[in-house]
Amino acid sequence: MNRFAFFALVLAGVSWGLGFPLGKLVLRETDAAHMVLLRFATAAIVAAPFALMTAEARALFCSPVVLLAGALYGIAFMVQFEGLAHVSVTLAALLVGAMPALIAISARFFGEKVSRASWAGVIAATLGAALIAGKPDGAGSPLGVALSLASLLVFLAWLIVLRRAPKVEATMAIPAVTVIVAAATILPIAFLMHGPPKLDLSPVAWASIVGQGVVATLLATAAWQYGSARVGAASAGVFINIEPLMGAAIGVMLFGDHLTLALCAGGLLIVAGSFAVVMGEGKAAEAAQEPT
Repeated sequence: MNRFAFFALVLAGVSWGLGFPLGKLVLRETDAAHMVLLRFATAAIVAAPFALMTAEARALFCSPVVLLAGALYGIAFMVQFEGLAHVSVTLAALLVGAMPALIAISARFFGEKVSRASWAGVIAATLGAALIAGKPDGAGSPLGVALSLASLLVFLAWLIVLRRAPKVEATMAIPAVTVIVAAATILPIAFLMHGPPKLDLSPVAWASIVGQGVVATLLATAAWQYGSARVGAASAGVFINIEPLMGAAIGVMLFGDHLTLALCAGGLLIVAGSFAVVMGEGKAAEAAQEPT
């Protein structure tokens, strides 16, 4: 068992989960597009040495697959945090719990076998997302819910494209290039939407931006790519659920989000369904490897 890979996946889930509460702090002083731009600009500055250090890493800037992955990654975060501007931290975090179910559905389209247990989990997670979306109970608007769910589809596209990325020796090369390309993608979109970003933010906002850029973006991306490349897809999918649990817990404890019956029931369905999906896929993979 690759314990370090699993540790990396835990680190990725926790780091991504921190992005919701930190983002909410920044959204008090600026708009979502500028917040995401400043977040990725910070991440790109830290990532630059890893992306430019070797010829192998620099060559990734000419890879259509890596360029597309980076662009999708940046757009996904823009859509997600436009949604966060209209929903609570808890609601946005819980909706991410539908991601493993979406991965299972995409796997089926790509010819991978999906077990009955996994399909049951897909149905449960979908019902949970529908329950939250249909009755946010003051935790957000329908627009915010729609944007949050739409961002999951873009993240799913990013994961699919990332599977085709070229193999390189340097662990940080692809995450670093991905983040820089994402920042370059976000820059013109943010300027077209709102013009140049506001820079006279409070120390709390800037600290949150740095935390988002370094921890919730670059570190999370690198940890996920490292861990998911060394364990099965089903095992990696389990750790996606750390992100919504982390974000929801912080939202309730620190932001005063009200955990309503609809949010609680929907969140439990999403998390339970997602675990059923990934565990079902794990059993299916083991069965496929058994000699006949």
